[in-house]
Amino acid sequence: MGLIVVAVISLGSIGLISAMILYGASKKFAVYEDSRIKKVLEVLPQANCGGCGYPGCAGFASACVKATSLEGKLCPVGGQNTMEKVASVLGLKVEVTEPFVAVVRCNGTCSNRPQQTLYDGVRSCAIINSIYGGETGCMFGCLSCGDCVDACQFGGIRMNRETGLPEIDEDMCTACGACAKACPRNIIELRPKGKNNHRVYVQCVNNDKGVLARKACSVACIDCGKCVKVCPFEAITLENNVAYIDPMKCKLCRKCEMECPQDAIVAVNFPPRKVKNEI
Repeated sequence: MGLIVVAVISLGSIGLISAMILYGASKKFAVYEDSRIKKVLEVLPQANCGGCGYPGCAGFASACVKATSLEGKLCPVGGQNTMEKVASVLGLKVEVTEPFVAVVRCNGTCSNRPQQTLYDGVRSCAIINSIYGGETGCMFGCLSCGDCVDACQFGGIRMNRETGLPEIDEDMCTACGACAKACPRNIIELRPKGKNNHRVYVQCVNNDKGVLARKACSVACIDCGKCVKVCPFEAITLENNVAYIDPMKCKLCRKCEMECPQDAIVAVNFPPRKVKNEI
């Protein structure tokens, strides 16, 4: 009987000491989490797309709480409405941000960019880009496998089987940037939606010189520089044999669109131009 009592006391003492050690350790190594993180997380869309630049919504919520200002922080999925809720939780001000949308900077349709070879393998843009130039003569354009479609979790992009190019659904696109990251050719870009949803941009990324670019695609930018000369706002630059329109400088005058001999500049959501009556 005495041995049983001694065993019980010993075990009880060990348990008590262990409990005290664990309690002390929990206090010493406790990680404090600001209660506001949970509140901010609750107003976020829980998309965990990474479009904000942080590892998921939890990472973005933590960054917002730790920051003294929300400048430069944006949840592309939730947009301005969500950021206003975040600001309300944290007692901070939030700037009005311009919404963005993904655009496809390639017009190499099946008719503009004829097929030259036949690829018989895994249909993946990343794989094809790593092993050879693709089925057409253009080494820079869309590979038409739909990696961007697979990357989008919002149904904002689809492949047009007639043209062989991806198409953006502006109403569904959240500008999370997943499609742009998935594209090995970097033909998808996030640009401001623009006033009245109007946008003007160069629909080509071909870095070849004029003759070679036009040989590969009938609507490729040929680095002629006419758009640069006609732009009154210095919004267009030529680099690596291709023109680029800065959306922050562009005033949507469309002079460059009319001047481009290759029709490589596209104006989105504008009304049709009026045709002047011939005398």
